[in-house]
Amino acid sequence: MEFVLTLIASEKPLTTAHLAGVTRFLDSQGLPLSHDPRWLRPHKAADLYVPFRPNAQQIRAIRDALSTDRIDVLINRTRGRKKRLLLADMDATIIDGETLDELADFIGRKAETAAITEKTMRGELDFTASLHERVALLKGLPESVLQDTMDKMTLMRGAETLVGGMREKGATCVLVSGGFTFFTSAVAKRVGFHHHHGNVLDIQDGKLSGKVNGPVLDRGAKLAFLEFYMKDLDLQPEDIMAIGDGSNDLLMLQAAGLGIGFQPKPLLIESLDNLILYGDLTAALYAQGLAPN
Repeated sequence: MEFVLTLIASEKPLTTAHLAGVTRFLDSQGLPLSHDPRWLRPHKAADLYVPFRPNAQQIRAIRDALSTDRIDVLINRTRGRKKRLLLADMDATIIDGETLDELADFIGRKAETAAITEKTMRGELDFTASLHERVALLKGLPESVLQDTMDKMTLMRGAETLVGGMREKGATCVLVSGGFTFFTSAVAKRVGFHHHHGNVLDIQDGKLSGKVNGPVLDRGAKLAFLEFYMKDLDLQPEDIMAIGDGSNDLLMLQAAGLGIGFQPKPLLIESLDNLILYGDLTAALYAQGLAPN
């Protein structure tokens, strides 16, 4: 089965010299190109087609060679390259920041909460226990801070283009977050997701109680949502793209045919072949052979 390596520039132009260097490396590894490279957008993104999938070490070597010029490398099957389902994390993926950390800013404990969040996303702390610990700090905050926090949040660069581009090709887009439904509903509506899922903050008498209602949406739940939509839409794993940044996204990303770590934490860097380290979310469109408008 043929595969395609997509090189995507973020700052400096992508050049024919870059393509030639990767081609020489692939030749040395017994992976000659199936045919000539194809530009998706001149000096921005190009495809290199190979008859077999390079292994993790080979992909890492290519990525390392291109790191100085901040060029991302993504690999995908040529057959079924355009995905029919997108599952995306929200915090630090679709939006720029962590909503829970911003809520903690209202009680002057953002730095403390952010440190816990960072350790959790790195896989050093249990997600469910960490979530309960951080939410407990918010007890007594007025419900109005949720909207105040939402008003401060900004979208990650390329978020609307990514979702819009996939919708244009007929894909179903689902936001699945360990954050909270107050935010996932607003972000899904703004960006264009068809569905959204998140945790539910308990609110009593107009104030946060410091608790979460119902089971926590953790890494297992994200995988379960992937499996649910795959069955509901009669898809196979190769029809699915998933994207996220933290340890609680890993199972979902590994189960998807195209699982991408976006500005990923170390655990994802160690575990995945597909990483967006330098560019914005539109890189995930280029990986599907789509050139964003």
